Amino acid sequence: MKLQKIYFVFCLALTGLSACNTQPTVRDVWTKEQANEWYKQWGWLRGCDFIPSTAVNQLEMWQVETFDPVTIDRELGWAESIGMNCMRVYLHHLAWEIDNAGFKDRMRTYLDIASGHHIQTIFVFMDDCWNPAYSAGILPEPQPGIHNSGWVRDPGDLIHQDSSLINTLEAYVKDILTDFKDDKRIVLWDLYNEPGNSGYGDLSMPLLQKIFLWGRTVNPSQPLSVGVWNNNLTNLNRYQLDNSDIITYHNYESKDKHLAAIDTLKRFGRPLICTEYMARRNGSTFQDVMPLLKAENIGAINWGLVAGKTNTIFAWDTPLPDAVEPPLWFHDIFRKDGSVYSQEEVDVIKTITR
Repeated sequence: MKLQKIYFVFCLALTGLSACNTQPTVRDVWTKEQANEWYKQWGWLRGCDFIPSTAVNQLEMWQVETFDPVTIDRELGWAESIGMNCMRVYLHHLAWEIDNAGFKDRMRTYLDIASGHHIQTIFVFMDDCWNPAYSAGILPEPQPGIHNSGWVRDPGDLIHQDSSLINTLEAYVKDILTDFKDDKRIVLWDLYNEPGNSGYGDLSMPLLQKIFLWGRTVNPSQPLSVGVWNNNLTNLNRYQLDNSDIITYHNYESKDKHLAAIDTLKRFGRPLICTEYMARRNGSTFQDVMPLLKAENIGAINWGLVAGKTNTIFAWDTPLPDAVEPPLWFHDIFRKDGSVYSQEEVDVIKTITR
């Protein structure tokens, strides 16, 4: 009996040790068949990268002091009026860190407003674009004539200075994904916008790998993706394409060059969504590119809905600090009063989305 008892206790100890060392289940990347079956439910997705005109960046959109559901409702109504049915919306971990319950409540409010306008949502977590540092509270006013003068990266340079930040980011991503993992109003999770931008290059690889791991551990019902955007980032591109359930990409070039990019990406056999396009100065226009994307059944998400504090009517590399409005808008469709930049352009959009 004593030997049996000792053996039983030993087995319990081993079981406990095994349980402690068990790694969480990490799902595989969706098969092509899974991805294409999922895509059938959506029809043709078209819309904008959206931030309300009253917000200079993601923090101003989401922090409690400056969250603006009235403007969001009004401007998404304008999107609905021209046939848009999907918005791509950036989050920021600092707004969650300050008030995670309130942040998620504001996300729900946004989703309620959007779905009321028959608009689905793509949420974006990390971002390597524009200003490297960020802070909460009262945010600086936009610098006149400068594209995205107040936009902030997430997590920016801080991830390379404070290794403990990775724990906060993991908690943030997993919390959001867990709470919204079955929300039918969310099309997909865009885990990381333009990794490697701002000169980071392969320095962004560890965070890219981590966020895919966190996402596949939570295993939401929506797909996970990170869009390719720069042909020169070979290692990052390969990892993004190998690990995304569906393929997303950015292209701000003319119709012919955009079509060449599509032909390359179609070889992967997965659904495609262009999550950034339309820069008039570059020849990336609604008139030329939107019909192409519709014909190919590729989601068409252009940058910008309403001209506002982001200043994205001005070009990336052409500041015009003395100009109220450039002669040719770079992005955006509406002015803050609801009038349009180009009625001809809006008529084309309505015809395509009809």
